[in-house]
Amino acid sequence: MVLSMILVGTTAVYSQGLGGLLNKAKNVLEGGGLSNDEIGMGLKEALNVGTGEAVDFLSDEDGFYKSVYKITLPSEAQQIVSKVSKLPGFGDFETKLVERMNRAAELAVSKAKPIFVSAIKGLTFKDVTDILMGEKDAATRYLQRTTQEQLYAEFQPIIGSALDEVNARSLWKEAVTAYNQIPLVKKTNPNLDDHVTNKSLDGVFGLIEKKEEGIRTDVDQRSSDLLKKVFSKQDK
Repeated sequence: MVLSMILVGTTAVYSQGLGGLLNKAKNVLEGGGLSNDEIGMGLKEALNVGTGEAVDFLSDEDGFYKSVYKITLPSEAQQIVSKVSKLPGFGDFETKLVERMNRAAELAVSKAKPIFVSAIKGLTFKDVTDILMGEKDAATRYLQRTTQEQLYAEFQPIIGSALDEVNARSLWKEAVTAYNQIPLVKKTNPNLDDHVTNKSLDGVFGLIEKKEEGIRTDVDQRSSDLLKKVFSKQDK
């Protein structure tokens, strides 16, 4: 979904293989006059910055709709679209529905911040060590593992309300009703809420992973003295 900040890893580190990575992690954890508290605070700050930037971007208008994270219709809905779009009044059905699905995602994503903050606060020093010595997306995967279930539970009712707020579910209901009245078709009604919820989470963690990569490899993305101090140890 930022997490790229995670404290270890420039591309140079990864090119050195596991041994090089372990040495860099040891340097961060044991050297340079940094305390465990400073290291932990640096990682948490990086995670907070990264997740915050991801959430802010995706919750803005067009954060999903006009980005690489755009949510499209579920595959099982395509048969409905192909049939219904030929009926009077449904000519621009897909365009309208896709826009409204993405607007719903943008409305819901702003609710993710407190959940990420809670997960970041709960980081132990072992978690910090595991992230530093892990893969280049270790921070993202940590957040995904510790927050996805809660995020889904929080997002789904918000997505439902947001879909109603932008009239997406009513539009979808009209389309499904019209489709199911077509002779010889197999009646269907794909779950729009579940699809938009899962795709919203895919977008959040996808952008966080991109942010993580940035902080690992780009010194300009280390936006405070603490981040610069902590992350500079990995660059040596």
